[in-house]
Order: sequence, then structure tokens, then C-alpha cells
Amino acid sequence: MTEQAYNGDAPNIFKSSVTTMIVFCHLRWDFVYQRPQQLLSRLAEHYRILVVEEPIFHEGEPFLKSYSPTPNVTVYQPHSPVHAHGFHDDQIALLQPLLAELVPSGESPIAWFYTPMALPLLQTVHPSLIVYDCMDELSAFKNAPKQLLQRESALLNIADVVFTGGPSLYQAKRERHANAHCFSSSVDLQHFSKALDRTLAHPSQASLRHPRLGFYGVIDERFDVDLLRAIADARPDWELVMVGPIVKIDQAALPRNPNIHYMGQANYDELPQYLAAWDVCLMPFALNDSTKFISPTKVLEYMAAELPIVSTNITDVAKPYSSIVSIAHSPEDFIRACDEALALTPERRAKMADDMRAVVKATSWDATANGMRSLMNAGATGKKPGVMTESGSSARINSLPSNNVQDYKCVIIGGGPTGLSAAYHLDKDTLLLDKNPTAGGWCRSIEDGGFTFDYAGHIMFSNDPYVLKLYDKLLGDNLHWQNREAWVYSKSVYTRYPFQGALYGLPPKVITECIVGAIEARYGAPKEEVAPAKAACELAKPVEDCCADGGAEVPTGAGASASGAVAATPAQPANFEEFIYKVWGAGIAKHFAIPYNKKIWTVPLTEMETSWLGGRVPLPDLGEIIEGALEPVGKPMGPNARFGYPLKGGFQALVQGFLPFIEGKVENDANVIQVVPSEHTVALADGRRFRYDHLISTMPLPELVKVIGDEAPEEVRMAAKGLNHISIRNVNLGIKRANLTEKHWIYYPEDTIFHRIFVQGNASPHCNAPGGFGLTCEISYSPWKPLPVDGKELIARCIDDCIKVGIFNADDEVIVANEADMPYAYVVYDHARAKNVATVKQWLAQ
Repeated sequence: MTEQAYNGDAPNIFKSSVTTMIVFCHLRWDFVYQRPQQLLSRLAEHYRILVVEEPIFHEGEPFLKSYSPTPNVTVYQPHSPVHAHGFHDDQIALLQPLLAELVPSGESPIAWFYTPMALPLLQTVHPSLIVYDCMDELSAFKNAPKQLLQRESALLNIADVVFTGGPSLYQAKRERHANAHCFSSSVDLQHFSKALDRTLAHPSQASLRHPRLGFYGVIDERFDVDLLRAIADARPDWELVMVGPIVKIDQAALPRNPNIHYMGQANYDELPQYLAAWDVCLMPFALNDSTKFISPTKVLEYMAAELPIVSTNITDVAKPYSSIVSIAHSPEDFIRACDEALALTPERRAKMADDMRAVVKATSWDATANGMRSLMNAGATGKKPGVMTESGSSARINSLPSNNVQDYKCVIIGGGPTGLSAAYHLDKDTLLLDKNPTAGGWCRSIEDGGFTFDYAGHIMFSNDPYVLKLYDKLLGDNLHWQNREAWVYSKSVYTRYPFQGALYGLPPKVITECIVGAIEARYGAPKEEVAPAKAACELAKPVEDCCADGGAEVPTGAGASASGAVAATPAQPANFEEFIYKVWGAGIAKHFAIPYNKKIWTVPLTEMETSWLGGRVPLPDLGEIIEGALEPVGKPMGPNARFGYPLKGGFQALVQGFLPFIEGKVENDANVIQVVPSEHTVALADGRRFRYDHLISTMPLPELVKVIGDEAPEEVRMAAKGLNHISIRNVNLGIKRANLTEKHWIYYPEDTIFHRIFVQGNASPHCNAPGGFGLTCEISYSPWKPLPVDGKELIARCIDDCIKVGIFNADDEVIVANEADMPYAYVVYDHARAKNVATVKQWLAQ
């Protein structure tokens, strides 16, 4: 580490072509080692990092003290005779001349903010890019400056890209910035896995007996002092080890039980030594305004040590990790959970460790830094490189004279299959508005290097005579039908989809567990009463197919609420996870249904209800399960066992087939940015307005309510924000080898980055370039499970995983690779959805 005083002369380290990044941070580098240090030390491989900390009081002339804690990072500590704390207005005039000389003349650095309070210093920097890494809701912290919210609003208005430290923060900020991205806490696995060596011992706790229950981190207003006291009082034989600085709270208020040990601040290298000797890891956070949006880094660090974790009900811990972390809702719950953690059987401990390894394997600070850098590079051009995505517009509505407003009986927003079908069935006094250059919505196709790729895999199937006739009308002879070849790749074996009806070929132990579990789900385990099993058996009867779009009729009567949500009864599972166990049993749940659905839905399955399952999930009976285990299944199962697809043009050929038959007007590149229901008008980004008698919107409901704005009541806006979804990133690959496989879809419940591959080259041979073969890897993501890597790194990961599972070989040439992003891909049917949808639709119908 080097240290120097700096008085304004630019040091020689700036004579380089590497881009400079100036970081304004409210945290000291030598304080607790956390998100800023993890990210900036990695970004220093690509940028020259200058970290400007908050001023330190010093009598005399102001100056900068600097030191280099890690290569290519220089920390500047302003010393000022002003007593005002932080980047206070009284400090700005003194700091501006000190910082003005940090960047050589003519260079436009990147400006990176951890605190909006430093925003007035931006005028001395002249940045090429402005980044806001919002790691905490600082306005909720104790002693927050009164100007903080105003400055954050100003920063959000000018930032090129915004990163948030967790899903809760993302939900709070995404409405305020069009280029906001969630990058949750990550982990330095190599560092914290040192704790797996349980012989490591920090000398400060060597004399303490077991069990040892520990916490490390800052002890401040976010820490539940009363909970710690309750634990110490209830279990005096437990040694409670508290590692970390104590700030912003009165130390006299801390409990001083003899079994509580305050170790003070430890350096980063010491943390694995503490962890290695603990029996349970604690996260005793208070539930208050300061913890509403936190996403604790330590939860993944604890997981790297493979130790039981008990936490209070912190949203960004409970929502993604409740199946691994014990979530307590009261002091009694917390103590009980610690008791259970200490009593874990070897089998349960091994299962917990497996689950933890899977979580920490999927993330790293390296991947987070790379993902951020990719978005920063894109921010300089305003376009996400390598991703074929929807481009939003922040254009304001032009004020136009009323005689420039055009009138239509019906305006349709969105040119996907729903909007096109509506226009097809309406008369010529209809206007369809679509923001994309071509019609199709998520049913568009991409041409690249002679290959055709869809936005994810789409097919045609129906038993409705009208729909079948419509297919023929829209496509004519550009249509062919084929039997579906859908497979599951599990335990290094291919079995037919659905997994539960085609177990043949799996390892004997897996088959046994699946069959026994299915039998027990229907008839009960030995020595259990049969009555509950009978209810499960009734539930397991096949659901009549609708159209596999989640639109099957929801049960009504005693089992349903007025809002459409299905109430739990003895025969109706309370959530999707319970459905899986009751219908398919523990074996199928373990080996496919739970891991695959967690992978695609990204949220705990207990948070999802089951009304959407009608016609969507194949439900073989017990006989079919056993038969499918004893011999190969010859026929496809499920509603789309036979499907149609255009011969040429990809799936977009179907939706474009509507256009010649639409009597009304179709406008592309028509980006709707405002809907005014009270005036029956729609406004576009280019300033045009249209008045309607009737409006059909195919926009996602949250986006529709957003463009309606303040005219929607707060209750409606909050309901719209409460509607959750997952997004899909498609990685399209063109391989220089024909006939890679005969399959159409392959499902992957295990450790590939993708959950499914759509074999585009088998949808139609015309989708392939000569001598090549195309396929699409589908990766789900959400605020609760962000993409672990992005851009070129994501493509490389998909290629590696395709080779690993044998789709193609390492020596096969990848001649085309691109990405297609689908921000709103699947609705998440959580327990609040039915009520939220009803609230929005009831208001819209007025």
C-alpha cells in the first residue's frame, strides 16, 4: 500500500490510455470490506479507479491524502477545515478545486456514485458516462442528510445506467429509471470456502465453548439488539460471537450477557477463521425502515462456509433463499430455528450443503463486475451490444393542436398475435400501434447468417376447428405438421417429456424413489391414514387441456374466491410446491419438478398458486407413471403432442399472415408513451395523438398503468407494481454441422445455465443455413435471480454447457451467436396476483 499527500499536481500514473473512473463513496475503503471494494478491485482490471471518500476534518488548508490499497485503485481522502459531515453543501466549494486536477485535461472519465450527496462535484469532472450503484436506501438510514432524496432524484434524471444492490431496491428504483438493472449481493467463493477447513481458528474465540452462534457485519440501527438479548437470556449455554464495528447506536444499550462476545472489527482475511469455528450463522436484523431494502452480502458468504443460517424476515433473504435459510418471524421463532439448526441430522446437513453449493456456484463478484461493465459499455452507445431487444424511448409528448388528433373507433396497442387477431376481426375504423419495425411482438423471428431464430420457441396447436382453419388461411401451403419430440436431460440420460410419465432409462434408485413417491402421494405412506391420500388422488386426475396458455377455467364455488384465486381445501394444495408433492410425490419432486420449476420461475414455489396449471402441465395417472418406468414411452404426452410450424420465415410468417386480411391501419415504429383514459387518447413518442372510442391494450399491465400515470388511482398503481413476471434471455447458436439431433425441446433441471433448449433447426429445415443447424438456449431471469453473466460471457457459458451435455462437440464451429431479450416473458402466478389483476381490470373497465 502506498500513501501520499496530494496538492493538485497530477501524478504520472495518469499518463495512460486506460479510461479513468472517479467513484464518489460514502464508505471508507478501510472500513468493512463489502460491495464497493469487491466490485472496484475487479473493475480496476479495465479502468483506472479513483475513489473519493467523504471529507475528514482538518484544521488548516484543505488537501487530498491518497493511498493505493490494491493495483490500479487510488483512494483520495479530502481533508477540510469545515466541520460539516459528508458531502455537505458547505464542503463542495472546497472540494471542487481539489478534484478538478485529478483528471488530465481533455479526458472525459466515468463518474460512479455510491452516494447522491456528491452530485454537485460532477461539474468538475465532465464525465462520458454516469453510473449510480445504489447499494442501499441511504435515505432510510439514521442521520441521513435532508437533501438526499432530492439529490437522488437529480442523479436518477442524468445517470446513464443504474445498478441496484438487490431485488427490493430494484423494485423501488426501476420505475424511476429506464436503464436500471439488479445486481444482487455476490460472493468471493474462493475466499469464504476457506472456512470449510474447520480446523481454522481465530485466536479471539479459541477459549469459547460450543455451540457458537456468530454474526459479522456492522452493528448499527439495522441490528436487532433486543433479539440478541432474548437469545442470550433464553440460551445461556450458547456462545454468541458478534464480529464488527459498533456505530450510530449507544453502546450502553447493547446487552452485556456473559455469553455475548463483541469482538470488534475484523479484517477481511480473518472472517473465514471466525466462520470455520461457528455452529450456526446469524442474521439478527431489525425490521425497520433501514432494513426494508437491504440485500445482505453475508448470506452468500455464510453459504460458502456451508453452515446453517437463521435470519429475521428480510425480504431479499426470505424471498430467494427461504428453502435454505431459516426465516424467523419472532424471537421465539428465531431461537427455535437455532435449536433446529444445531440438531440437524447428517442427511439434512448434507442436503443443505448441496443446496448452498448450487446457489454460490451460480454467482460471483467477477461475473457481477463483468455484467456491469457490459452495460456500461452499452451505455456509451445507448444500445445493449449483442442483444436484440426492445428499444424504449424517453421522448416527451409534443403539444399538438386538437385538430391534429386523429379519431378511430378502436385503437389497439401491440402487434403481437393478440393485437393482430383483434385487428383481423375488426373493421377498417381500427388502428393498430406497434413499437417494433415489424409486426409480431414476441412471435417475431430473427434472420442471422442464413439461420432463422424465433424469440424463444413458438409452435401452433389447437383442437378448435375455427383456429385450425385460420392457420390454413394465414399460412396456406407454408405450413407443416409434425409429432413433438420433447425430452428431459437428467442424470446424464435422455427421457421423454414429461419426466413424470417417462422414467425409463434413469438410474434404478431414481426410478424407485419416483414410483414410491407417486404411490405414497396417492395412497399414503405406510402407517398413514388413507383419507388424505384419497384427496390427493382426486386432485391427480388429468386436467382437461385448454390451450396451454394458463387460461383454463378456474374452479368456482366453494374452492374459489370471488377474485378468482383458488382457496386451499383438503383437496386443493395451498401452493405450487405442495401441488408437486401431492400430485407427483417426493421422488419426482426431488429429481425434476422442484429443481426445474425453481430454475424457470426464479421464485420460491411456495409463493405460487395453482389456478394456472389447468391444461398446462401434463398429469399422467399412476398407471402411466409405472408403465413409463418399465418400458420406453413411444408416444408424446400433453396438449401439444402434435404441432404445426411455418415451413419458411420462422414463426413470424404466421403472424405476418394476418396483415393482408386486416382492413384497418397498422402503424409500426409507433411507441406509445401515454394513455389518457379520461380523454380517450393515446400519445406516441413522435408527438402524434389518436382518439379512440374503444381501446384494446396488449401491453403488460404494469406497463399500461405506467403510461396512464397519475390518472390511475394509487391503489391501481400499487396493484400494477405488485404484478410479477420473469424475463427470458435467448442465446441463439448456429452450428456448422447438420442434423445435430432429432429432438425439438430439451428440458434441463440440473446445473446448466439454461433451463430449456428449443431446437430451432428441427422446427423447419428452412430455419437452418446450408450445412448448419440452429438452436436456442432459454435462460430465465428476474430481480430475484439476475443473469449470472451477460453479453459474450453469457454466450460462452451457453456454448460450454451445450458441449457439456453433448448437444454438440468442442470441435464443432459456432458460426452464428446472438441474443434476444424478452423482458416480459411469463406471468408469475403468485398469491397476490389475482387480487392485483382484479383491482387493475376493475378500474380499467369503468
